[in-house]
Parts: sequence; structure tokens; C-alpha cells
Amino acid sequence: MSEDATLDEFTTDKKERHAEETIDAVPESIAESSLDKTSAGQIPDDWIATRLGDIAEETEYGLTETAEDYDPEKPRYIRTQDFDDFGGLKEDSKASLPREKSKDGILQEGDLLFARSGSVGASLGKTYLYDTDDGDCCFGGYSIRHRLQGEGLNYKYISQYTLSNQYWDWVRRRAKTTAQSNINTGEYGTLLIPIPPLPEQRKIATVLYTVDQAIQKTEEIIGQKERVKRGLMQDIFRYGLTPSGEVRQSEDREPYEDTKYGTVPEGWEIVSLDSLVPDDAPVTYGIVKPGDHHPNGVPVVKVENIKNGKIDDDDLLHTDPEIHEKYKRAELQPGDLLFTIRGTVGRMAFVPDDLEGANLTQDTARIRVGDADPRFVRYYLETATPDNYFERHTKGQAVQGVNLEDLREVPVHLPTAGERERIIEILDSHTEQIQTERKYLNQLQRFKKGLMQDLLSGEVRTHDKDIEILDDVLQHG
Repeated sequence: MSEDATLDEFTTDKKERHAEETIDAVPESIAESSLDKTSAGQIPDDWIATRLGDIAEETEYGLTETAEDYDPEKPRYIRTQDFDDFGGLKEDSKASLPREKSKDGILQEGDLLFARSGSVGASLGKTYLYDTDDGDCCFGGYSIRHRLQGEGLNYKYISQYTLSNQYWDWVRRRAKTTAQSNINTGEYGTLLIPIPPLPEQRKIATVLYTVDQAIQKTEEIIGQKERVKRGLMQDIFRYGLTPSGEVRQSEDREPYEDTKYGTVPEGWEIVSLDSLVPDDAPVTYGIVKPGDHHPNGVPVVKVENIKNGKIDDDDLLHTDPEIHEKYKRAELQPGDLLFTIRGTVGRMAFVPDDLEGANLTQDTARIRVGDADPRFVRYYLETATPDNYFERHTKGQAVQGVNLEDLREVPVHLPTAGERERIIEILDSHTEQIQTERKYLNQLQRFKKGLMQDLLSGEVRTHDKDIEILDDVLQHG
């Protein structure tokens, strides 16, 4: 599937529109509560716009019970932290409730949960559509259950709408109207939803759900490849490589040395990070107060600009050149390694060519590696040994961080130049595989975003397309 894919990848044209695909497929109770079509923007004549509250049989806040350890013999206790990004559930932190405590919150087909508090996107606004495949479930007090009526609605379609940009724009606007980020049941009830005829709801849900499955599968592949890479890195930096490029055997099969930092392969040195940088470019942080944005100023990299191992330069702050001059010691060059030292400790990225001459904030350190390849240093800093060091030296309460001096003294396990090159070659290969999958994931996400805009507005119609409806969609209406 490509970023430029169209509905032709899911369908073939029909010669005639199905007779049942009319507004008559929408029940009278919904049609009577529908608003003027302009309320939802431009939508097709055979669609209606209605409020969430008008298609919900009932709404209810969740249970206030304390979660217990997960027990497959008991109902699963759904908390907002369990909501994933696709209207489903995460599987990594399950909890349960005894049946006697959960009976008033048991979920059933048609139940759509909305997170009612927290920060937008992280919690507030996220949704979960109950699926019978999830077994017996009950829900917690930070979510609101909207039990959708059955006639004329496909619940997967409604769930997909809550993943759209239109929906999230609405959530952000609502969140700004209160001192604390909170949306109550009455406010959620005012959410405006465009409703096509039921057959078209199913087709739209099928297309979007299919892309969701591809996104989730790609995320799983990335996660698996990252776990393999982390395990390989741990072995390499603990055991080293043979001349043929294989990971050495354990300590009882190969020569190793015991040091105060642990066991290292014979012939490896343990040196401070500071010893690997030039004297005229020490490990340093950047501008303390970069000030307001200057459109023609000097770009400044902040912690939040470092994402997925790269610098996101879409929204960089630009500082006054005079402020930059005061912190010229931290001026960036292509290939410099950036390491975040406050807030989220340990994010890393290399400076690209187009940010030559830029600067950074006091929350990020610049590491300009000399003879030891900076790629090797970065890989080493991603392993457990320096992680443990940083945990011991992290300070602060509200905002945690690592002192610059502690970063300079982090012990680096350094093999010979030849072995370093072999290590870099192996790990670069794994990194490239992950980057390829991430690129594909980004394409899928952009494709999904475009599809949602087109399909949920009716700009692109599915009523005249042959789309095989998925069973996972049909079971929801």
C-alpha cells in the first residue's frame, strides 16, 4: 500500500448504486434529531448530522473501585490508560475486578467509552469500542459509557469517527473551555457526527479499519525489530565481537577482565565520555533563555524537537542572533550528537547538515566525538550500562535531570578501532531495517489521515464501490 493509494486498492466500481443505500436506512429516531446539514459542514444530501447524545440510549460514568491484579476468571477492569490509539485496548497492563464489584459496569455490544479527563491525546478524548472478543469487561470512573442504539448504526463507523481530525479538533476546543482538561457526559453528548446510510457506514469502517490493521502490524514489526536490536546491543557491548564479526561466547569461554564497571572483553578500555571529545569542543549545554521567536534568527533545538532518534525541524524556535552569540560555545555542527539531560533524559539525535550553525537549549547537551566514531558512542549510550549510570545520577523532583559533569564522566566501554567498525556495521544494518519500517508506518499514517478526511466528510463516496465488508465490522452493526 502506498501513500498515494486510493479506494481502488479496496474496491472495484459498481455499475449501479444499491437501492438500500438511502437515507431510509437510517432509523426515524435518528433522522428526527438530525441537524441542518450545514452544522457538520458540507455533507452529501443522503447523509444526516446528529449529536452523540441523540444516538445513545444511555450514558453512565464508570466504577470507582480499586483495580486488582489481572485474573482471566474475573471481568477485565478497563481504565483509560488501557485505551490504545485505534479504539481498542492495550494488552500490557491488564487489571480485573471481582464479579460482585463489577456487575454495575459490565460492558455490552454497542458500548463506546470516552476518556473524560487528563491531557488531550494522552488520555482525554481517547475512546474504546467494546468488542465481545475482549471477554467480560467493566469500566472505571475516568471514562464515560455511551450505549449506542442498535438500529441504523455501525458502531465501528462511530468509533472510527472518534479517531478523526474533526473529532480531535472538537476535543481540543472543549478542553480549552475549562480550567482543568475535562469533558463531562453532557458535553460529549453535544458531539456532532455525520451519519451516512448504514451500508456506507460499513464500507467506510471497513476501509479505515483495514488501514488500522496495517498500521498496527507495522508497529508490531518495529517493536519486534527494536527488541532484537536491543538484545544484540547488550550482547555486543558485554561480550564483544570475534574477528569474523560474531558475538563472543560468555565469560567462561573467552578472555574477559573485571572492572569496577563490570566485566568487559579483554583488550577493551573504559574511558570517560569527556575524553572522547576535542579539548576545544567539550560536552556542553546551550541557551538558558532563548527568548521569543525571531523569524530570521538562529534555530534552537529543544528536547521536544528530538523525536524517534531524529531532530524534527518543522517547528523549531529561532532565537535572536545576539543571544546565540552569547552561547556560541554550543553552536552545532553536522554530525554532533545531541543528548537530552533534563525532562526526558537520554533522547539522542545527530545534527543534520541543514542545522549547521544552530544552537540548543540548556536541557540538551552537545557531544562532539573525535576519533571514536559518534555512531559507536550513540549505540553504547543506548544500552543498559550507561542507563544504570544515568539512573544513579539523575536528580530533581518536578523536573529530573543529569548534571553536565556526570554526563562528561559516564564510562564508555571502548574496543579497538577495527572492532568498533564491525559493531557499527552490524548495528547500522538493524537500524536501517527499523528506519525502513518507520518510513512505511509514516506513509500509512498519512494515508489513513487523508482517507478519514475524504470518507468521513463524504467528499469521496463508497456507495458505488464493491467493498467486501469485514466480519469485524459487520458484528458491530
